Amino acid sequence: RGLGDVYKRQNLVVGSKVKAYVKAQGAMSSGVLIGAVSDKVYALLDDAIARAKANKRSTVKDTDL
Repeated sequence: RGLGDVYKRQNLVVGSKVKAYVKAQGAMSSGVLIGAVSDKVYALLDDAIARAKANKRSTVKDTDL
């Protein structure tokens, strides 16, 4: 099992901040929203890491997003 598998069990977002943002936009958030947002962040980062590696870099940059 790779190190990435260990981190997939953790949320990468601050739930209270996400919920506050959704509420400020006049909407409500479901109980599974935080996990889904975190999954999207993992996917975004995985793609950025792959792009950096494809460009022979070990540093992930904002442009990789």
